[in-house]
Amino acid sequence: MARATARHILVSSEAKCNELKAAIEAGADFAAIAKEHSSCPSSRDGGNLGSFGPGQMVKEFDTVVFSAPVNVVQGPVKTQFGYHLLEVTSRQD
Repeated sequence: MARATARHILVSSEAKCNELKAAIEAGADFAAIAKEHSSCPSSRDGGNLGSFGPGQMVKEFDTVVFSAPVNVVQGPVKTQFGYHLLEVTSRQD
């Protein structure tokens, strides 16, 4: 069974998500941005979501996590919770 570890940043607007993605791509630390801006409780741990399998996260999230390249920030990804930046930190298929 596939497993992945990922971290994310959750914000309420696509514009904010794009702004944070640009900052990360310019060299800002993902975990520091997550701690400062993410509305998810995982922000306390730099956005770390731990390890999970397919179907444990919402569909839009799952699709990205189990298809995107590892260690590349993806997003904005819209879910019912808001807009996410996602980074797959490891995956076993």
